Amino acid sequence: MVLLNNHDVTTALSGLDGWTRDGDTLVRSVEAPTYLDGIALVQRVAEAAERVAHHPDIDVRWRTVTFRLTTHAEGGLTERDLELARVIDSMVVGR
Repeated sequence: MVLLNNHDVTTALSGLDGWTRDGDTLVRSVEAPTYLDGIALVQRVAEAAERVAHHPDIDVRWRTVTFRLTTHAEGGLTERDLELARVIDSMVVGR
């Protein structure tokens, strides 16, 4: 897997809803309507991540769920991170 350059990441971020870059990590926080809705979102994302064997770091703080994506094995951001960000976006919209 090839690391994305700065231009590729910046371009991709313009098409991702609510994602920002923090060094070699893409970050998005989502506020769910309820705590249980947030946990349900985590479950859906976890199932999708397991299918593609690419797992985000997930932090839950009451109704706020924060996803962090990076490809640890490559030491930075790859297309896998962008693909999973798009999947997460579709799940947030489809709540």
